[in-house]
Amino acid sequence: MPWAWDIWSAHNSQHLIDPYTFTHVLHGVLYYALLRLVLGARWPSARALLAVSAEVAWEIIENTNAVIESYRESTIALNYFGDSVVNSLGDVGAFVLGYTAAMCFPVSISVVGFTAVEGALLLTIRDGLLLNILMLLHPIQAIKVWQMGG
Repeated sequence: MPWAWDIWSAHNSQHLIDPYTFTHVLHGVLYYALLRLVLGARWPSARALLAVSAEVAWEIIENTNAVIESYRESTIALNYFGDSVVNSLGDVGAFVLGYTAAMCFPVSISVVGFTAVEGALLLTIRDGLLLNILMLLHPIQAIKVWQMGG
């Protein structure tokens, strides 16, 4: 199968697409917004190359032992063993989709889309990009308990 939807399964992060693929779409939206804010409308190709390079670098860093251990300790990814190469490629593709969408649509559509995806992830898997970042940087036990169904 090209996808795995169960975040508690050993298959999570091993297939082309999983629920966390949607967080990489959101990476694309955020990177576009940040680079547009910092660099303005200049050098659109350079901004896109910089963004994709940053996402690929994150995919590499995300699969280091230190980050994998941090995910296991701080988030609900208790059985996370890193992404497969196919999953990383899917994540980068999802990033490009999000970046391209943010580039093509008005800011208001990007904000509504970002909010909708985050909300859907919170409702379906009790996780999302912003919550994942929070838990990696400053773990909160009450949130982890809620994420685990408690």
